[in-house]
Amino acid sequence: MMHYDVIPATPAAQLLDDYRAGTSFFLSSPQRTLLAEGTYAVVPSQGGPDELSRLPGRIADLMGDARRAASGTPVVVGAIPFDRAKPAHLIVPNTIRWGSPQRFDSPEASAGAPTSPDYVIRPVPEPEQYARGVERGIARMKAGELDKVVLSRTLHLTSASSVDVHQLLRSLARHNVHGYTFAVDTNDGPYYGSGPNAVSRPRIGKTMIGASPELLVSRKGLHISSNPLAGSSPRSADPVEDRQRSANLLRSAKDRHEHALVVDAVAAALRPYCVKLDVPPEPSLVHTATMWHLSSLVSGELADPSISSMELAAALHPTPAVCGSPTHMARAVINDIEPFDRGFYTGMVGWCDANGDGEWIVTIRCAEVEGRSLRLFAGAGVVAESSAEAELAETSAKFRTMLIALGLQHG
Repeated sequence: MMHYDVIPATPAAQLLDDYRAGTSFFLSSPQRTLLAEGTYAVVPSQGGPDELSRLPGRIADLMGDARRAASGTPVVVGAIPFDRAKPAHLIVPNTIRWGSPQRFDSPEASAGAPTSPDYVIRPVPEPEQYARGVERGIARMKAGELDKVVLSRTLHLTSASSVDVHQLLRSLARHNVHGYTFAVDTNDGPYYGSGPNAVSRPRIGKTMIGASPELLVSRKGLHISSNPLAGSSPRSADPVEDRQRSANLLRSAKDRHEHALVVDAVAAALRPYCVKLDVPPEPSLVHTATMWHLSSLVSGELADPSISSMELAAALHPTPAVCGSPTHMARAVINDIEPFDRGFYTGMVGWCDANGDGEWIVTIRCAEVEGRSLRLFAGAGVVAESSAEAELAETSAKFRTMLIALGLQHG
């Protein structure tokens, strides 16, 4: 029998304490905290051209059996990769516990950053190669092939001992209280389970962990929200310089153009589902500990109550904030320039319940953890007015979310 909390009363710090790498799913947002444990059933996902569009139907089919077995409303949790054709990792957990938004009012939860082991760090691609890739992307935009492309790079970190995923999650949550802190099992093989579609196979310990600032979409009843971010500037430790950078970002023609491409795409994807959609005429500013971002909170009212948060997320993914515009051309440029598979980076992580409500977060400011190694990801939106030097600096700043949590840089 599955058990799901009905009243979200558990303190977030307690759910964070109870997280266990390999068997738990954790997501904390400004509205709530969720801890899922165990596996009742696995959502079938084999990959293919129509994979993402088929997932909402598969989830709905699975929820019928889960609703009969659960003591509350069944929930699907997990992650979906950047590539729409690749398999997702979605499960119906045995246990769901809901909690308050993350607040750190206990000594344990507000403990300092972990003592960092010695890491060997290898960039892929090398910074010079990344800069050349940005220049290639700019050339293709100036030739009129596309309007924007998001180009990413990685840092591979290896230590002598296994990464403490739980401590890393604590540190991310402490440094990113206004964002979306997550940890999701992304094993290569199927999950253990106790219900239909469950299988038994040895686990390969792989976790996607991060603190994203970006909400892809949320649904509560008929109300939906999306908060695309595009156009960024690194923070400064000097308050005067930091304010100047934020002001420069807000009036930057290049960044406002990049932002408008994303907001227009999000609105176009959501509008067919809505009787009302509110799109801000101008972007605002939001910030994390390391970055300023241009932000637009798009909200609306669904026309059809049967449309789930998963269906909305599938319609949006990937937005130009993580891919580019037009999407098909940006994907082709990414495949041509980036020398690695993104996997779940720039995909989405989140949940959807049997009523269709849910919350899906863009998987950025993150790392893939496996044993003694981590693979950190960072990307930048490239438009025709971009410079390779500026985009390289932006990715370096975005790495800092994970590096600070690892104790490798100061906050």
